[in-house]
Amino acid sequence: MEGACRHLTGDRFNITGSRWSIEDAEAILKLRALEDNGDFDAYWAFHLAQEHHRVHQARYQNDHGLTA
Repeated sequence: MEGACRHLTGDRFNITGSRWSIEDAEAILKLRALEDNGDFDAYWAFHLAQEHHRVHQARYQNDHGLTA
């Protein structure tokens, strides 16, 4: 387990002069785990679909045109 943690975190968090918040470090660890497990492509497709819904569909779903 220690070796896996060192592999996941060492490349990113041991850069000289870098500072990480807990939230940013957790996000990087999740992305690294997805990549190492081979699940990143499926996650990214899901992420893009959610972002599209958030930005476009949710914004206009209750938009009613003006009537005269």
